[in-house]
Amino acid sequence: MDQEISMPKMKTRRAVAKRFKATANGKLKRKRANLRHILTKKPHTAKKRAVKTDYVHEADVARIKRCLPGV
Repeated sequence: MDQEISMPKMKTRRAVAKRFKATANGKLKRKRANLRHILTKKPHTAKKRAVKTDYVHEADVARIKRCLPGV
């Protein structure tokens, strides 16, 4: 019998998959922090900036991509 023993499929870390999305160019998008509670004392400009998405820093990209085998 010529059955090859292959490695099992890598599982995606679901917590990471919910927090990051890959762009067409291979960058990873993330949501900015500090927009959940205690918003009254934060400046309007800080809240406005936090609404926008941002890219993951290049130092962290490899670590996150390991958790997302499909990316």
